[in-house]
Amino acid sequence: MPQDSLLVAALGDIHGRFHRVEAWLDALEAARGRRVDLVLAVGDVEAFRHADDHRRKAAKRSMPAEFAEYADGIRRVKRPLYFIGGNNEDFEALHDLPDGGELAPDVHYLGRAGLRTLGPLRVAYLSGIHAPRFIDQPLKRPTSLDTAKQAGYFRAPEVERVAALRDVDLLLVHEWPRGIVQKARDERLAPSRPLPSPWIGNPVTRRLVDTVHPKWVLCGHSHKPFAVALDSHGRTLSRVACLDQAAHPDTAVFWLEFEGREAQRAGWGVSGAATWQAGQRWGLHTLPPLEAPDGPGSVPADNGATA
Repeated sequence: MPQDSLLVAALGDIHGRFHRVEAWLDALEAARGRRVDLVLAVGDVEAFRHADDHRRKAAKRSMPAEFAEYADGIRRVKRPLYFIGGNNEDFEALHDLPDGGELAPDVHYLGRAGLRTLGPLRVAYLSGIHAPRFIDQPLKRPTSLDTAKQAGYFRAPEVERVAALRDVDLLLVHEWPRGIVQKARDERLAPSRPLPSPWIGNPVTRRLVDTVHPKWVLCGHSHKPFAVALDSHGRTLSRVACLDQAAHPDTAVFWLEFEGREAQRAGWGVSGAATWQAGQRWGLHTLPPLEAPDGPGSVPADNGATA
């Protein structure tokens, strides 16, 4: 293994299910025969420090308040976890950390927008989703249900902050870039696979990808796996990986193995099998095969409010 090799695992919307994803990462490490060096989460993490806050505010309120155990020191994550905000978070706790902070040992909120160097990698990020009505409005302290909801929308200065970045290895966003489904339809990349609505995602995130030209884009929010490559006017190819929520490991976990700043191989799930190698085409064919809802690796549906 090269000395500068780095194994990065990405997680889809965790929605408070920290125990589950920790077990999945254990399985990935065993399969790859090496430690996961870095974990990235693409929003809707729902790291509620207090169990009562989870029971009152979480999207899946009937699930155990697992993060409180990490915040209280009863448990500790085994690998450094860095996450962006989605539209379901503990916004009261995150409001005073616009540039990020540590919520529990080795659990790091990246912040609302910016760039972080993690190991050799330049990781750009934009928290939240697009709400046209609020993008030019100031961010208010989330003291009510309404202002907490508004905290899950990104604002124009945050978008501009990310748009000014260049030489980016990974871009983390919560909501999909608009147009990626249509691109897959146009190219007939997977004619036998049912595709989501072509209107999924937002145009602001798409403009960011076309402006910044990150090598990889990781996103969540829509609870569906997806993969497509975007090449804007001959510039750097941006490989987009959209992750499922943390209900099925084969579609909620995505990993990349880097040597220096270049990804050499990637795969879905925890089997350790690479579905992409450097130099190969990136797209829907890299996704795991479709399986029945109660197939291998699936778990019973979560009760409670939907995200």
